[in-house]
Amino acid sequence: MCLAWPHAAVWIVAIVGGAAAAARAGTLRRVGATAAVVVAPFALWALVIHGLFFPEGHTVLASFGPARVTVEGLAYAGGFVLRTAALVVVMLAFSVWVDIAVLRVALLRRGVPAPLGYVLASALGLASTVAERMWRIREAQEARGLVVRPGPGGRILAARLQALPLVLALVDEAGERATALDARGQRLPGPLTSYVDEPDSAVQRVLRWALAAACVGIVGSVVVRAVAEALAGGAG
Repeated sequence: MCLAWPHAAVWIVAIVGGAAAAARAGTLRRVGATAAVVVAPFALWALVIHGLFFPEGHTVLASFGPARVTVEGLAYAGGFVLRTAALVVVMLAFSVWVDIAVLRVALLRRGVPAPLGYVLASALGLASTVAERMWRIREAQEARGLVVRPGPGGRILAARLQALPLVLALVDEAGERATALDARGQRLPGPLTSYVDEPDSAVQRVLRWALAAACVGIVGSVVVRAVAEALAGGAG
C-alpha cells in the first residue's frame, strides 16, 4: 500500500497502524528506538541530496554556493523519509511481534519448502539474535576490562571492537545450524512433524483472506490506472 499509493496520508496511516499494533503488543518502545536508528541515516541522506541539491526545485528558501534549499526539494525529501519510516515501522512491528516458531510451522503446513521457511523465519528473528549476541560480547569484553566511555565516540569505539567477534560468532552459529538442520532431515522430501502448535482461529482466517483481498485490490488499482493512462496516451 505504501509503495502503490504515493500519498502522505497513506504513509501516516501505516505509521500510526504499526505503532498502535506495537503498543498493543507491548513493544512500542523497542520498535520506536530501532526505527529511529534505521530511519535517521536515510533522513540525513535525503536532506543533503534532495533538500540541498534538488535539480527541479524552483522556490528557493536559502542558497549556500552550489547548494540551494528549495520547497520542492524539502517536500520530496520529506515524502521519501515518511515512506521509508512507514515501511520500517510496519515491518519492525511485525518482526518483533510475530512468534518465529509458529510462523515457520504455518509456512510448512501451507506447502512452503522447509529450507525456504527456515530462511524466512530466521530473517525475521535476525535482529533479536544479533542484539542478544552483541550484548553477550559486550559483557564478556567489559569483564576483561573494556571501559565504554559515555557519548557517541565511546559507543562507536565499543561497536568497532565488538564488530569482529560478532561476525565470527554469527558465521560459526550459521554452520552449527546447518549441521543441525541436516540432522533433523529438513532437506528430505515428504511431510515434517512439528512439536509447535499453530493457533488458527476464525478471526485469523477472516483477517488473512481480508488481507489477501486487499493486496489484490491494491495491485489491481495500480495496474488498472497504468493501463488506463497508457490507453489514453495512445488514443491521444
